[in-house]
Order: sequence, then structure tokens, then C-alpha cells
Amino acid sequence: MVRLFAVKTISSRQNPIVREFRDLAHTPDPSGARLLLDGAHLVREAQRAGTAIRIVAVAASKMESDSEEGALARALAGSGTEVVSASDQVFDAMSPVRTPGGIVAIAERTPATLADICRNAGFVLAAIDVQDPGNLGSLIRAGEAGGVTGVVVTGASAHPFSWKAVRGSMGSVLRLPIASAPSVSAVLSSMKESGLRTVAAVPRGGVDPADVSWSGKVGLLLGGEGPGLTSDVIASSDARVTIPMAAPVESLNVAVAGAILVYAARRQRP
Repeated sequence: MVRLFAVKTISSRQNPIVREFRDLAHTPDPSGARLLLDGAHLVREAQRAGTAIRIVAVAASKMESDSEEGALARALAGSGTEVVSASDQVFDAMSPVRTPGGIVAIAERTPATLADICRNAGFVLAAIDVQDPGNLGSLIRAGEAGGVTGVVVTGASAHPFSWKAVRGSMGSVLRLPIASAPSVSAVLSSMKESGLRTVAAVPRGGVDPADVSWSGKVGLLLGGEGPGLTSDVIASSDARVTIPMAAPVESLNVAVAGAILVYAARRQRP
């Protein structure tokens, strides 16, 4: 038998809690102090990472069943997390996806700054003009898997704390220091001041990833879909790297390219 906890029930889309979820879906927190998590996977990742979960909303049909979402919501309610149950129609308005998974949450994390990330750097990934939030999230995921110590996002990039980027990262945003930087020049200046050697990813003319010196404090610069890094950014970098590709392929998805370079660096790093 399913054990039901006494949780608040929401039946109106005008409820302030519904508005809070919708506002965060529409306008991500600039600092990443608050994150909108959609789906059981991300809520569990937050739980495992020890991230504070301020509030959880679950569809009534899930709360009252033996579903994964209902079990997770009941466990969180039992541990003291605020959990609300919303009618399925109201829940649809709280979830940002077209086909809601049945549970959403607002998590709270400690924001990182550009200076923090560069100061504590070992291996920093800089995403410049990466406009697709799914690509950005996948890039952050690859960075965490490959051992980067922080990610900075700048230029015309997607918002790293939007629900789409958070979802694309599969939870890496919850664990990895990430900061939005005001400009590319601010990123380059902070890296230089902190003693990072910058390596720019270029489509041609750079050295093979295996021949780059990835030891010490390194900042890997990755450009966005299409044009990649600007000539000014490339000229200011300390080294350039190019992934060798068989013709006629001339480019790779930025998340794929980032993963290849991060793992090339990992072979040389402790």
C-alpha cells in the first residue's frame, strides 16, 4: 500500500508556487543560485550531490501511485523537504517540457565566480558563443567526466543555468563550479592573471591534441556552433589545437569536439 504524506495540494495555476516555477523556467537565475530541475533523474542527482532542494512539486497522479516520481517525492517529504502535490493540469504548467515527467524541483547551489574558478584552476573549460543549451549542457557533462575543475560561459552562449542546459548536463551543473562571465575579454584577462596557459580549439592549423602540453594550469577555449572562435581570441591564445578529421568532414559538434579534447588532456593530467 502506498503511504501518503500530508503535503500541500495545489489546484490553481494562479498559485504563487506555480508562478515561481514558471518564472524560473522562463528566466534562469543569473548566478545559478537557483536551478529548475525537471524529472526524477535530476532530482535524484541533486539529492546524491547533497544539493539543497528547496521545494518539490509532483503530479497528483504520480504522488498517489507506485511510480518512481511518487516514491521519490514521498522519500523527500519524509526527510523534511517541502513537497507539494499539483493536479495534473496544474503540474503541466509547472513543468517546462512538453511531456512532463511528473516531478520538478527548485534546487539551491552556491554560485561560483569567474575569479573563483580561475584562481582555483587546474583545468578550466571556456565555452564561448555556444548558443544551443543542449550542446552547452553536454559540453559541461563531458567536462566533468574528463576532469575539468571549472567551466566559464561567455559571449553569445546559452544560459548555463537554464533548465535545458541543466537537463543536457544530466546533473553535472549541480557538482561542477560554473560561472557566466560578462565578456570574452574578461575571461581571457582572468585566465592570464591566474597563470593559466590558454589553448584555443581551431578547425585547422593547430597541433594534434596528443602533441599539446596539457600539464599545469590550462584554459581550453571552445567556440560555438558555426564560426567558432574569433581571430582575436585565437591570436591571444598561447597554443592552438586541431582535431584531425578524415575528409570530407570539416567540423564536429562542439560537445563532441570538447569531449575529444578534454580526454586528450586527461591522458597527460594527474
